[in-house]
Amino acid sequence: MTRYVAYATDGAPRLGAWIGDEIVDLGPDPDRLTDGPAPPANASRHPAGEARLLPPLRRASKIVCVGRNYRDHVGEKGMVVPERPMLFAKLANAVIGPGEAIVRPPSTAELDLECELGVVIGRRARRVAPEQALDAVFGYTIVNDVSARDHQRDDGQWLRAKSSDTFAPIGPCVVPREEIGDGSGLRITSSVNGETWQDSSTDQMIFAVAAIIAFVSANITLEPGDVVATGTPAGVGQHQDPPRFLQPGDVVRCEIEGIGVLENPVTAA
Repeated sequence: MTRYVAYATDGAPRLGAWIGDEIVDLGPDPDRLTDGPAPPANASRHPAGEARLLPPLRRASKIVCVGRNYRDHVGEKGMVVPERPMLFAKLANAVIGPGEAIVRPPSTAELDLECELGVVIGRRARRVAPEQALDAVFGYTIVNDVSARDHQRDDGQWLRAKSSDTFAPIGPCVVPREEIGDGSGLRITSSVNGETWQDSSTDQMIFAVAAIIAFVSANITLEPGDVVATGTPAGVGQHQDPPRFLQPGDVVRCEIEGIGVLENPVTAA
């Protein structure tokens, strides 16, 4: 399996292909990711454990997110199933990579996680039909849609709650669509300090990847390198009994079958 990464050893960020226990260097510009470059014959190689992984999508023009898109999550919220995808956005300032700290702002006491399948756009998509929507997909990654629940509730809209600095961990890699298919049937889990919070399947999605891309692109042109986060399953801290929220010192782990593990510590501001 080939997994594309942005990484650094002791210099500037580079693009790599994570193959086995090595990272094969693909050049100095990680933003060429969606070009799908092949390793040159004389490419340098690095032990994966010696490389620092960076956010694989550092300069997405937009991160489009879908709310309430898992049947089990809608059920735990006591909400009705939505008739169409519920869209919101996260801003680029929120993006961090594997191992970087999620920083809890002093303004929130209700910091929560949301493990999500991230769809990486590889081809410009404008008003595409569902039948052609997957042609616009380069691959898949993991997104943790970190959320300040009290800000969601108090603000009446989600910008501050979803786009505060460090609220969008992405990674650890991007797996090409050819190896994941349409994104269905993947186990998706999250844990905090080793304790499982979420354990579900992307089969629980109300709107599948192709339907989401078609819906988004009807009004919002998707460009190569953009990310679409497809919603989270049941088990987030807000809906546990009693509610539980992330604290400084916690370690958050998001895992999706076929992609890998995205792990981030939580720190105080």
